[in-house]
Amino acid sequence: MEAKAATQVRQFTVAEDDDGIRLDRWFKRHLPEVPFGTVSKWARTGQVRVDGARAKPEDRLAKGQVLRVPPGGDAPHRKTKPKRELSEEEISEARDMVILENKAAIVLNKPPGLATQGGTKTTRHVDGLLDAFVEGEDDPRPRLVHRLDKDTSGVLLVAKTAGSAAFFSKRFAGRSARKVYWALVVGVPDVKEGTIDAPLAKQPGTGGEKMHVDMENGQRAVTRYRVVDKAGQKTAWLELEPLTGRTHQLRVHCEAIGHPIVGDGKYGGQDAFLTGSISRKMHLHARRLIIDAPAGSGIDGKIDATAELPEHFAGSMEQLGFDLALSDAEPLKGDGPPEKTKAEKKQAARQHAKQARKAKPSRRGRGEAKKAAPKKPMAGKTGPTRKPGGKKR
Repeated sequence: MEAKAATQVRQFTVAEDDDGIRLDRWFKRHLPEVPFGTVSKWARTGQVRVDGARAKPEDRLAKGQVLRVPPGGDAPHRKTKPKRELSEEEISEARDMVILENKAAIVLNKPPGLATQGGTKTTRHVDGLLDAFVEGEDDPRPRLVHRLDKDTSGVLLVAKTAGSAAFFSKRFAGRSARKVYWALVVGVPDVKEGTIDAPLAKQPGTGGEKMHVDMENGQRAVTRYRVVDKAGQKTAWLELEPLTGRTHQLRVHCEAIGHPIVGDGKYGGQDAFLTGSISRKMHLHARRLIIDAPAGSGIDGKIDATAELPEHFAGSMEQLGFDLALSDAEPLKGDGPPEKTKAEKKQAARQHAKQARKAKPSRRGRGEAKKAAPKKPMAGKTGPTRKPGGKKR
């Protein structure tokens, strides 16, 4: 979308990707340089119209409707972020990660060691490579909708449009997306298939860098697992399916039952490393993702993506004699994701309220809108479950 100030009336046709979106959200998505206060003023004075009729900021748009936008209204401090220029090497790196692509999403196979997003000391990350998928000036920039830890490899879904990002985010938040990981762990669990139900919280004294099991104050975290195969008693190959999405959930849960993930020194310490020639890198891989596809994506039903193992993980599997054909990474049978607790529902409600507050005009915007509004005359008064430290059930 053109970020420069417009000098003429503009007309836009509501795309399928924006079907059902609020008018104010449409502006935030497509004309972010126009502040909310201006949108409200245009709506109040009838300058912005939908199919020729006046519209309010909270009105919902429908596919095919024609939106009339008056000239001007740009806020200089809210210009859209320019596209980052990538080197040929970075573009090639981004393209080499692609597993599949459709109108709604790009599915990547993230290599270990590459962060999903940037941070204080992190300048190389997946998010920084997404400009490789922006071809035209008006093309939207792909958006991350979930994350993988830096040292975790595998399937990472990126939304191609704002509409598909909202669609996928709801599936991840609602826990209808099914993710299956492969992991090598130290030792062999006694129970070959079961559920780990152990609440997690930030570990005190780590600056939020580590999580731990906290039976009193932690957020509920549930993981299904299945032992696919074992190499003697020193290591096992597991399928892991997180039914909740807590930070470092799989890593903490495996350590909590006494079987840390191979190479995960952060949670398993020195016990997480095997002797011999097995790689010291972490052996946790997002093998498969199954998620609903939005309408218009070119896919009927679901997106089903599988990611090949990185070199170090594949080498370890071969050395240990594991046959990849033993697992198709099918989501484990059983009840669906657990119901959200009251605390989780309250947290979701608070988040919704926070987003609603963000959509409201600032105090300055309200003041400007109040000044511009016409004055009114005064009126008179009138499966088996395992809990760390507990018994198997």
